[in-house]
Amino acid sequence: MNEASERQAKLLVLPELCVTGYTAGDLLLQKPLLDGAMEALSEIVRASARLDVLTCVGSPIRCAGGLYNCAVFVQHGKVLGVVPKQKLPNYGVYYEMRHFSPGPVEPVRIRLLGEEVLFGAKILFACEEMSEFVVAAEVCEDLWAPDSPSVQHALAGATIIANPSASDECVGKADYRRLLLKAQSAKLLAAYLYADAGQGESSTELVVAGHNLIAENGALLAESEHYSTGIITADVDLGFLEHERRRMNTFAARTDGYAVVSFHVQTEQIKLERKIDPMPFVPSDPAERAARCEEILSIQAHGLATRMQHIHCKSAVLAVSGGLDSTLALLVLARAFDICGLPHTGIVTLTMPCFGTTKRTRSNAQIIAEQLGTDFREIRIEQAVKQHFADIGHDLNRHDVTYENSQAR
Repeated sequence: MNEASERQAKLLVLPELCVTGYTAGDLLLQKPLLDGAMEALSEIVRASARLDVLTCVGSPIRCAGGLYNCAVFVQHGKVLGVVPKQKLPNYGVYYEMRHFSPGPVEPVRIRLLGEEVLFGAKILFACEEMSEFVVAAEVCEDLWAPDSPSVQHALAGATIIANPSASDECVGKADYRRLLLKAQSAKLLAAYLYADAGQGESSTELVVAGHNLIAENGALLAESEHYSTGIITADVDLGFLEHERRRMNTFAARTDGYAVVSFHVQTEQIKLERKIDPMPFVPSDPAERAARCEEILSIQAHGLATRMQHIHCKSAVLAVSGGLDSTLALLVLARAFDICGLPHTGIVTLTMPCFGTTKRTRSNAQIIAEQLGTDFREIRIEQAVKQHFADIGHDLNRHDVTYENSQAR
């Protein structure tokens, strides 16, 4: 928590049951362990008093005669709320229903460490200083279930999903975990913080690798090395997420049954960790850039080919200047003819030189048109443009916007 504060983090997510260890087994049924967990949680709450970090702590919580696997949110020396795990795995190496009960969905009030706090899945933690900073939680298996609670959290307004987890490691699971997290963050238009248990856990029945991940709207912002220790950090663009949600009309807000707990942070300038690409639509990697260009050409060509087939088109006329736009149009047109099984001789390419046409641009137009096997023709337009100048009363020697636009027209 101190390290997160020093690195100017405003939200810290710790692993599932990190207070006791996830792999404690039947010790989770023992009163000494549970009493010790409360003492440890109390110490964590006291330590948070001087920190500005909203911290999500994984801990077992006794309540109403049951035991719950919970995400406990603490800040400024107080417990802000407790979110219990909904989906308890009882398959493979997991047997959580032996120890825990699924928590309530609708928030209720419980007493914890001498205070009355909200307890339930439908809790949003909303920052007073930043309206777009809204946190909700689900615990480990909740993410892997088909009806993840995070879907409802996002629709209720959560822009960040915190997930304290203890995911076992097996061949291929890291790739699936990474894919799942990216897909969930994209689907929810949210940032997703996944804190995985690691060092200190037992390996009696499973191995956990401490595979921590931070994703935002389908992009992986940060990832830890397997079997490493320490924290990972990332900057999330909450304004961007809110903008995307407003833009997507199918993202329908639904706040039924949710309780909102307010918290405060000191806003401050930070040094950005995330890389801001100066050319976001042009990949810097040559192989990725080539694949992107191929995809663009394919989309354009197939769209044009579909239209040509609908109107039974056998020929096309295109003016080529030797510049970028008409060159791209010609490449797309040639590929569309290939898709339709038509010869390139059905493409009539025109160059229309005028006062501003240089030998180089005309040569470029002719070379590409002839290399693609099109029917290349030339129509000189000097006289037509001069007539247009006369019609509109424009001086041929005045080389302004009208001079340029008349030739283009």
